Amino acid sequence: MNKEAKIYIAGHRGMVGSAIWRILEKEGYTNVIGRTSKELDLRSQVDVNKFFEAEKPDVVIDAAARVGGILANNDFPYQFLMENMQIQNNLIDAALQHGVEKLIFLGSSCIYPKFAPQPLKEDYLLTDSLEPTNEWYAMAKITGVKACQAIRKQFGKDFVSLMPTNLYGTHDNFDLNTSHVLPAMIRKFHEAKQDNHAPVILWGSGTPMREFLFVDDMASSVIFALENILPEHLYNVGTGEDLTIKELAELIQKTVGHQGEIIWDSSKPDGTPRKLMDISKMHELGWKHQVELAEGIQRTYEWFLENEGKYKEVKL
Repeated sequence: MNKEAKIYIAGHRGMVGSAIWRILEKEGYTNVIGRTSKELDLRSQVDVNKFFEAEKPDVVIDAAARVGGILANNDFPYQFLMENMQIQNNLIDAALQHGVEKLIFLGSSCIYPKFAPQPLKEDYLLTDSLEPTNEWYAMAKITGVKACQAIRKQFGKDFVSLMPTNLYGTHDNFDLNTSHVLPAMIRKFHEAKQDNHAPVILWGSGTPMREFLFVDDMASSVIFALENILPEHLYNVGTGEDLTIKELAELIQKTVGHQGEIIWDSSKPDGTPRKLMDISKMHELGWKHQVELAEGIQRTYEWFLENEGKYKEVKL
């Protein structure tokens, strides 16, 4: 990849997009561009096409999405379905219409069926029903994957989809109404520690198993896809290792230094029992994660402490 190629990162201020931007600059790419949501409404097909006509990017990295945890997905199903479809469809179609040769579409492991065999292989897509608590977001992402696949098949373009496992890291969302499980736990344990090590109430039974990938590793997989022509349209990205939510809570509790009780509210949903990614395809091509979970949580907590207060600005 030419280091002077114009690379447009959609969602460049989010956790994933900003990590991709940092690693691109570190690797010597000199023509990386982005637009805030105020500067460019990705839900508007007209605005997106005007942007592509004016900027003519060589590469598009779609890290833009409306995201959130179980609560947000459950409370705002229409927005999670429609807005994500609008964003990705406008970007993918504009990239096709304006001659973009490479597009990297980022999705989520929630695209796979709730009770699919473990670990999750790319071939399991659309083989059974989805997890009800996030099916709206999953359906949107599935349409993005299939759109990129269709473009590869019909037009021969290098459009590839990367499906990460659960992501976390610096610049994460710590708003308790919209955040995912790991950053929500960091905030809960931190605030309970400040409150004389008060008990922490966590959702579910603690028995589901989850896999977590540090955001800088996700960014490195995007650079890998950028600098190589991947032979297939869909690739899982993860660590290939998981742990129970209870084990995750205990690890975060230890990192934060909270010494109080953990109470599990089993009246709340657990979600999918297990979501472990089969990452053999990416490993065979030569990519592998570098940051292990304990180190990643420590780095994330340190960033949280440095930026405490800013996360409270997140709104739906």
